[in-house]
Amino acid sequence: MINVNSWKQGKLLFLNKFLRSPRQIGSVTPSSKFLAKKMLESVPWNEATSVAELGAGTGAITKYIQAAKKKATKVILFEKDPYMREQLQEHYPEFSSYEDSSYLQASLHTEAIKQLDCIISGLPFSNFPQTMRDKLMEQILVSLKDDGLFIAFQYSLQMRSQLKEHFEIEKITFVPLNVPPAFVYVCRKKEVR
Repeated sequence: MINVNSWKQGKLLFLNKFLRSPRQIGSVTPSSKFLAKKMLESVPWNEATSVAELGAGTGAITKYIQAAKKKATKVILFEKDPYMREQLQEHYPEFSSYEDSSYLQASLHTEAIKQLDCIISGLPFSNFPQTMRDKLMEQILVSLKDDGLFIAFQYSLQMRSQLKEHFEIEKITFVPLNVPPAFVYVCRKKEVR
């Protein structure tokens, strides 16, 4: 059951943060349940032992991760906004929280995780300069095990060519029931031979 006051507060918080720094937040409202469920349906939860969520925001997808994961699955959250990160730590104390996903590898080292089975991303890549996109992609690639999943939503198909360089794109799904409508990329890391 959804707490209506909490839901309204999350929407207002997101709008406020978006108005202050639209390039960092990327949307005027948190992800819909339709988008969250589409993001997580390809994750093999029975096998996943370590998962990271990049750009966790208000926890719109995090709550579905919490419900789907196995008890022993290690989850690491990344959120740049200090207030949102504090709220995530309060609501999900069993998950580790970090500020900057461009230091993903250092965070994994701190958590004693060699590589991740899956990375789920809500980062607004198209809002970032190419140098930042490249740095994030490098961190994602070294942190994800061979054959691991990178699942990201974007509001355009702009990232398709960069993702194709490093991943097998298994599918791209359009989710119209989100504000704004989004594309979910399900990508598998190519095995190094």
